[in-house]
Amino acid sequence: MTGDRDVPREGGVEAAVGGTRGGTATPSFRLPADAQSGIPAAPRPLAIGPATFRWGERTYVMGILNVTPDSFSGDGLLAAGDPVERAVGLARTMADEGADILDIGGESTRPGHEIVSAEDEVARIEPVIRAIRDALPDMPISVDTTKPAVAEAALDAGADLVNDVWGVAADDALSRLAAARGVPIVLMHNRAEARYTNLVAEVIADLQAAIDRALGAGVAWESIVVDPGFGFGKTPEHNLELLRHLDAFRLLGRPVLLGTSRKSTLGKVLDLPPDQRVEATLATTALAVGARVDIVRVHDVRENVRAARVADAIVRADNRPTDRPTAEGDQP
Repeated sequence: MTGDRDVPREGGVEAAVGGTRGGTATPSFRLPADAQSGIPAAPRPLAIGPATFRWGERTYVMGILNVTPDSFSGDGLLAAGDPVERAVGLARTMADEGADILDIGGESTRPGHEIVSAEDEVARIEPVIRAIRDALPDMPISVDTTKPAVAEAALDAGADLVNDVWGVAADDALSRLAAARGVPIVLMHNRAEARYTNLVAEVIADLQAAIDRALGAGVAWESIVVDPGFGFGKTPEHNLELLRHLDAFRLLGRPVLLGTSRKSTLGKVLDLPPDQRVEATLATTALAVGARVDIVRVHDVRENVRAARVADAIVRADNRPTDRPTAEGDQP
């Protein structure tokens, strides 16, 4: 009779699979000489322009500035007045309210949006980015675009990060640009149609493939952020399912960005228009913090910063400073 007693007690696993126990049939206990471990460590800090983001310490807040006339949320800065002046004013307000980074886009991504040429998109966002960079030199700036020419102009104007809403597309031009310019990139999930057999698994698989393409294009591993693409190529039911499984995206080993702010799925749940979806957005922000999401992208910065900080205080107790001063009257 054989059993665990027959396993050699010296030499560990490798000794146990030697001899006649079948070890030669499973030569998989050593990594190939040029292979990585395959087990990602916690994401290391990332410099995005003038600021360093230390993933895992808290959830950061990205403020949205839409330099468009047709934003679904009604906050397009081209709707009236001088867009540059309005953008700088809004950027200052968001900075005062606690925004960690600002995301500037010149083309709406809502269903049925107006297609904008690269030239027109550059004309919209370039002066805004330059003005905000001058006004807020310590604020990281992201450009929200799918066009390499627009991203390049934005980087020249002072942007620090490329936010690619078609980050899972086969075209790796934006990744190659990010690699050449040495800037981080957000790879967001998207599909032309909401066709899935296994939603969460497929979104993760698509993002992993996008990561591999970005790495192949020369983007550093540490410079990649992923976004599950809430509201993009997904039904409301799909979007709610993503929220139920946000923690699964940490399997990718990269910082996770989530953008739910004022989106139609939240409106369908409450039957409310975009300008009345703040509380719904705050609920998703709290859920995101609970799942250790790294960045939330929002329109209403003050409210979401407050919600995120309270949720962080609850969820990330392991990150509390050990040398916190003791208030008078506190028990030691």
